Amino acid sequence: MSVERTLHHFPLDPASRQVRLALGEKRLPFVEIQVRYWEMPPEFTSLNPSGMPPVLVETRNQRNLVVCETRAILEHIEETETEPPLLGRDAGERAEARRLLQWFDRKFDNEVNGFLLHEKMEKRLLRMGAPDLAALRQGREALRHHLGYIDGLLQTRDWLAGRRMSLADFAAAAHLSVIDYFGDVPWKDFQAAKTWYMKLKSRPAFRPILADRWPGLAPAAHYDDLDF
Repeated sequence: MSVERTLHHFPLDPASRQVRLALGEKRLPFVEIQVRYWEMPPEFTSLNPSGMPPVLVETRNQRNLVVCETRAILEHIEETETEPPLLGRDAGERAEARRLLQWFDRKFDNEVNGFLLHEKMEKRLLRMGAPDLAALRQGREALRHHLGYIDGLLQTRDWLAGRRMSLADFAAAAHLSVIDYFGDVPWKDFQAAKTWYMKLKSRPAFRPILADRWPGLAPAAHYDDLDF
């Protein structure tokens, strides 16, 4: 059955990037519509009352299915397009992948993005003034803690959730890639995390992520360098 997919997203949104990576890894074609969600466009809020990206619209047999919010979209893709599996092939790895999805979407987002991305990106988009240096310092300290945690996991695992790449890796990479866009990831101090990110960065699904640009927000020089 032919399925047409449209993804409403913001390029520098970690949640949107997770879905783009999953669709890319499964080689599912989709049309992109970039959304300035902070302006609350009515055509977008009519799809998702929360007003937050991403939103996936699927058309099958001239009928639309609207799937909102990252976890719902990822689970939907995994249920409807089973190959390659991105939650792991055994129950233990699936449980660990889900735990880490929650870790990055709640703990990392609150402790790191809530400071670094708010100060460096959201304030610029919302015209809220200059970044607060104390907030940036707090976000960078939290980022080092999370990179240390990632490094520890990768000392005994091939990928974050176990032997195989999973949505947990995409979640972590989606968040880190936006931080890296602004040049704030101290990769040289976390070699296991850097090697893991290089492997992900080299995958075909990552190419559109590395091509992202937003007017007025230029990426760091190494952002799209595969051998950084």
